Amino acid sequence: MNRGKGLRRPASGLLRTVTRRRTAGDRGSLTLELVVIAPGLLLLVSLLVVGGRMAVAHNAVQSAAGDAARSASLARTGPAAQELAEQTARVALAQEGLQCSASEVHADTSGFSVPVGQPAQVTVSVACTVRLSDIAIPGLNGDRLVTAEVTSPLDRYRER
Repeated sequence: MNRGKGLRRPASGLLRTVTRRRTAGDRGSLTLELVVIAPGLLLLVSLLVVGGRMAVAHNAVQSAAGDAARSASLARTGPAAQELAEQTARVALAQEGLQCSASEVHADTSGFSVPVGQPAQVTVSVACTVRLSDIAIPGLNGDRLVTAEVTSPLDRYRER
């Protein structure tokens, strides 16, 4: 009762034969897929880097504007407030490690002319041009401007 013993192939040998037949025409396809997908992945990573750099820049500029407005509100005169705002903003941007190709600080110190006892405020705006040209993304050339504006109240009973 030796039925069909000589006709059977071991299961592992049959699997190898089927797999070999199926993949024989696919040689090199993985390399081709990698060549097609790689530029897209590099573009995605570059876009993530740009997004991260812009998020850090927005946070740094907002923080610098807040610090500058606070220090300007503590000044005794309008010109001193303008000078303090500029110094504070530049120091804050440097401490954040943000390298602006151009930066501008403007303080609206008109609140210093308001009589004592009435509410007054100082508004500081900070603008920083962030360089993106070092990131190689097609169509992304040059720089991006990041701005922030913060208002800080003046002490209503302090001499101005």
